[in-house]
Amino acid sequence: MKSEKEKMISGDLYNPADTEVSKDRNKAHLLFHQYNQLPNVNSEEQQEILAELIPTMGNNCCIEPPFFCDYGYNIILGSDIFINYNCTILDCAQVHIGSRTMLGPGVQIYTVTHPVNARERASLLEFAKPIEIGEDVWLGGSVVVLPGVKIGNRAVVGAGSVVTKDIPDDVIAAGNPCRIIRRIDND
Repeated sequence: MKSEKEKMISGDLYNPADTEVSKDRNKAHLLFHQYNQLPNVNSEEQQEILAELIPTMGNNCCIEPPFFCDYGYNIILGSDIFINYNCTILDCAQVHIGSRTMLGPGVQIYTVTHPVNARERASLLEFAKPIEIGEDVWLGGSVVVLPGVKIGNRAVVGAGSVVTKDIPDDVIAAGNPCRIIRRIDND
């Protein structure tokens, strides 16, 4: 029988109030609170906190405070990533962000979702779908990425967009809901 944490990570309905899940979430909240209170970006102390909060992180990643997440351990970062101010990643499922990707201020990434059926939703159970963001991607300010979305390599998503469906490689996309505007020639 799966634990609630195992259910969460595998995309099954789970209880977010479970003791183990709550303990993990509380630990992450303490860590990002400490991180957000420090005055110097990329200080040794901030890097130590980030390494504990997001253990799977490549080299040369910069996350401007304030930063918020649910667990941290479900965030997988490549190298040379820049995450601007006020980013929130609800990482109940894995969030992969490829190398050299930039997230503008206020970007919101949500893996968690709730049942559409009102009776199921009243149970207070939830589930999560993983999100994958490719390499060399730029998400403009205040972009929202919804559960289960994949954004291709070298894509650009315009500010304020709500990404509800997959975005392929080498495109500019924008809007609510986000739609492809044109292809990018990256040669």
